[in-house]
Amino acid sequence: MFVKICGIDSREALAAAVDAGADALGFVFTDSVREISPHKAALLCRDLPQTVRRVAVMRHPTSAQVEIVMKEFWPDWLQTDAEDFATLNVPPDCTALPVYRDTVVRAAMPTRWPRRLVFEGAKSGQGQIPDWTLARRIAEETDLVLAGGLNADNLVDAIRQVRPWGVDVSSGVEKAPGIKCPDKIRRFVAIARGTEIHG
Repeated sequence: MFVKICGIDSREALAAAVDAGADALGFVFTDSVREISPHKAALLCRDLPQTVRRVAVMRHPTSAQVEIVMKEFWPDWLQTDAEDFATLNVPPDCTALPVYRDTVVRAAMPTRWPRRLVFEGAKSGQGQIPDWTLARRIAEETDLVLAGGLNADNLVDAIRQVRPWGVDVSSGVEKAPGIKCPDKIRRFVAIARGTEIHG
């Protein structure tokens, strides 16, 4: 199970996520209580193991904003809403990670899916649980990273119902908005790793 911890903005949170075995860390470069500058994110990642993917998390960015993030932060993946990629120039060494929101998908179901995507609710970082039934249908066709409203209490049910390729958490591992809790991070990753899907 692929695990991404999003909204990293401190050395304590980064260390907890890496020590717990997270596969990817998300750094938010958009208006949010978790927003961080590309420069600070780059400093935090200075000693990050190469096995942990650095994800630039944005929302409807301009080309100029993406260019700054690429220059100062050098992400492995760029995460933003799927429609944004039509106007963005993503370097070949950075993988696009499109976000599909359940409200948008229900209104206009795509006929084809990218190889990998994030599926969540209408607003990121608000703890909104998306439509898991719809997520399950999409997860049968592509590598789906389930996000939105996940925490240690509902993670097992989410994995068993959706059968995602990966899970993504932000507010569900915080002790207050924008403040990560190392113990919650460790517990979330441990549960994700320990949840088996049969059949």
